[in-house]
Amino acid sequence: MAKRAEKKKTEPALGEIAAPEWERILREMVLVRKFEEASEKAFRKGKIGGYLHVYSGQEAVVAGITSALRKDDIVYAGYRDHAHALLLGSDPKDVMAELYGKASGVSKGKGGSMHLFDVDRGLYGGYGIVGGHLPLAAGTAYSLRYSGTDRVCVCFFGDGAMNIGSFHEALNMAGLWGKRGMCPVIFVIENNGYAMGTSVDRHSAVTDLSARVEAYAIPSEKVDGQDTFAMRGVADRVISQVRMTGRPYCIEAITYRFSGHGAADLFQPYRSKEEVEESRHRDPILILSKRLREMTGLTDEDLQEMSDWADEEVAEAVRFAEEAEEPDPKELFEDVIALEPGREPDGDVSSPLHWGPRDEGGGEEDEEDEEAEDAEDVEAAASSEQAGDEEGEEE
Repeated sequence: MAKRAEKKKTEPALGEIAAPEWERILREMVLVRKFEEASEKAFRKGKIGGYLHVYSGQEAVVAGITSALRKDDIVYAGYRDHAHALLLGSDPKDVMAELYGKASGVSKGKGGSMHLFDVDRGLYGGYGIVGGHLPLAAGTAYSLRYSGTDRVCVCFFGDGAMNIGSFHEALNMAGLWGKRGMCPVIFVIENNGYAMGTSVDRHSAVTDLSARVEAYAIPSEKVDGQDTFAMRGVADRVISQVRMTGRPYCIEAITYRFSGHGAADLFQPYRSKEEVEESRHRDPILILSKRLREMTGLTDEDLQEMSDWADEEVAEAVRFAEEAEEPDPKELFEDVIALEPGREPDGDVSSPLHWGPRDEGGGEEDEEDEEAEDAEDVEAAASSEQAGDEEGEEE
């Protein structure tokens, strides 16, 4: 069993990261918050189909990690994935258009809120199936190392995903491959305290979630997910370590979501209003703003400028999404790996775009012909065997 990682330095000194970079990170976190608020409004107006999960309250987790990544690293996310796309650099207009189901969305309007995809910026998908992306992340990390690169893969998932079978399968393989330095993956548990409406102590027999990964020989540690400085400090150290060793690592970020599980979770009977209100005292944007006021001289005017800028960016994204074109209906058959009714694979089965037409003379007649040929082969073999036996007797 892996040892718990010793408590190490978790915060970079201000001098290690320039003040302008910290202010850029804060600016992007403000953008994410306002983007999420706008998407909730649009959902309630019926402009966003499917479903919607917002990230408000958890911004420090993704901001701290992604700001420490290289552009060629890879990120997987669960269904609460808007912040991941925005903080990796996806255009807010394209992300909002995806929520609206428009053709110019990052997934051509086919993915919606839970399935954002932007490979050019390192986002290999948000995934609506809980925990379904963990095996993909482990396999991706293996392929990165097998290809001789020093790139890393980061996989974000919620505390509820840890009770899914694919979690255990992925962690086991990552632990095994990691022993040979062949799995540079960082698992990030976004522990916001609730799996939908079920608290951690009601859905997990072991509430120390980061400790659970040690059963797979993967070291881990906890970090305050409301503190961007703490998240960035852990990210700098862990990403560098995983990039060098090729061994997996797990970070459990203790965080809190201010909104309900999804856009339809209005009454949140599983937690009190007092609890939610209390959590707002640890708003990651307020915490980082306070730190930057003290350390860089950030002013009220600076914060107002950030807020105004984010308002304009989000308003432009909403306008763009509302005016964007709907996808062409023929897009339903593009980028889909499936056989059309009445068609069978022909030639290169690895290329689903080249499925050939069904043979006109095929079907049941072909099967009958094959059965007849098989029967003839069996009969011929039996005759040959009998002839051989007779020759043997004669000898």
